[in-house]
Amino acid sequence: MSPGLQAAVLFAGSLPGHILMSLGQALVVVCLCFDFVRAVSVPRSRSRYVANTWFRTLALPSILAMAFSVLLDAASGSWPEVTAGVFVMVAVIFRWHHGSDEDSWWKGKGKALGRWLRNRAASGSLVAPATA
Repeated sequence: MSPGLQAAVLFAGSLPGHILMSLGQALVVVCLCFDFVRAVSVPRSRSRYVANTWFRTLALPSILAMAFSVLLDAASGSWPEVTAGVFVMVAVIFRWHHGSDEDSWWKGKGKALGRWLRNRAASGSLVAPATA
């Protein structure tokens, strides 16, 4: 095991590491709860719109938290936890990619925000001014 990965495993075993890992797992649970609400809500309803918006917002951080957890579990040799973590991560990725036809904040204002950021970056206004 590399020294950096060994240090990460040791940190994950400490109290601050346990707190951060618990927050990451809580993020995954909240993301999956919003996905459940999205799945049982009436199509084109406000509750489905809100649940889909929250799910789309939390999906990527949840995937990253699960990937980090799986990496640490693999480094420590805890193979049942690796299996469970990969299953949850694949489930979130599957639901994220296959529920893209739903309406959410990211389809309207999110796309407009992305265009605005791309235009600002292309014009160079986000770049620090050169010093003389």
